[in-house]
Amino acid sequence: MVFDARDIEIPLNSHVRYVDTGTMGEVVDERITDGIGWVKLGKTGLWYKSSHVELLAEKDIKKSSWGAGKDLDVEDLKEKAISFEELELSSDAGNGGG
Repeated sequence: MVFDARDIEIPLNSHVRYVDTGTMGEVVDERITDGIGWVKLGKTGLWYKSSHVELLAEKDIKKSSWGAGKDLDVEDLKEKAISFEELELSSDAGNGGG
């Protein structure tokens, strides 16, 4: 059994946030090596020290709503990508003070 930065047990399939970068993901594996707890996040496939993550409550898990309930229009996305490629940037844009 591994524990988070607040000494709360981290169960498999729970969601955690890596406190240093804010990376969030589902715990897909756990292990203890030389007395140090580790959790593997499915999102990144990387191992994190369990003492550097915090267990998230269900209300804290941000789920992407991009494209939710919509059919994806590939042609529309291609047109938007082309419009970004054609965008001109000017070197005389406003500058910050200082």
